[in-house]
Amino acid sequence: MYTLNKCRFPGCDKCAISVSDSNVKLTGQEGFCIDHCPDKIQAINTLKEYIYTHDKIVGMTACGLVIEDLNLNGKKFYGCNFQHCTFTNIHAQGFRARMCMFDFSTFTDCYYIESNVQFSSFSGSKFVHMILTGSDLIHNNFNGITSYQSSFDDCDLYNSRFIKALLINTSLKNCNLKKTAFYESARENVSFKLSNTREALVDRNKGGLMGDFNARLEEEDEQGDNL
Repeated sequence: MYTLNKCRFPGCDKCAISVSDSNVKLTGQEGFCIDHCPDKIQAINTLKEYIYTHDKIVGMTACGLVIEDLNLNGKKFYGCNFQHCTFTNIHAQGFRARMCMFDFSTFTDCYYIESNVQFSSFSGSKFVHMILTGSDLIHNNFNGITSYQSSFDDCDLYNSRFIKALLINTSLKNCNLKKTAFYESARENVSFKLSNTREALVDRNKGGLMGDFNARLEEEDEQGDNL
């Protein structure tokens, strides 16, 4: 897992980002958070170089970074911390992650197609034009996310959680929703067509997507049949 080194700047309680040596290896030594790095651009470029030169990234801490135009195709991340990051135009087909933290991050125009992400957290994050089509997203935490015009089509979402999530113009077609929790979530123009909604959880006291939500699903299906 990633180390929880605190920023060396006096009075700062934020996590320090990972430090690498001249051989582009993570050292685990104490450093600064991104706000207090003496050279922010150099710090970001150093971590990018580490990612570029390694197919497997283990224990990296990169909280608060702004990461743009990065190719993560086939990369594997284990026990990494990317909380409070901003990701823009990331291409990550075949991306793999285990026990990684992406809480309170923003993903804009990102493509994580046919990826495999498990036991990871995106709590409180924002997805804008986020494409996760054809991915295995098992045992993940999507609690409190806000999703605009994004796609989870053809995804396996087994035992993942969307508690108090806000889903707008988002598609979850042909998904495995077994034990997927949508407690207290809000949904606007969301399609679950061909997904096994009756195996998902929307009421804490009952199984299955029930009530007005179920009626909404039936209405969507009728509209789709008339197209």
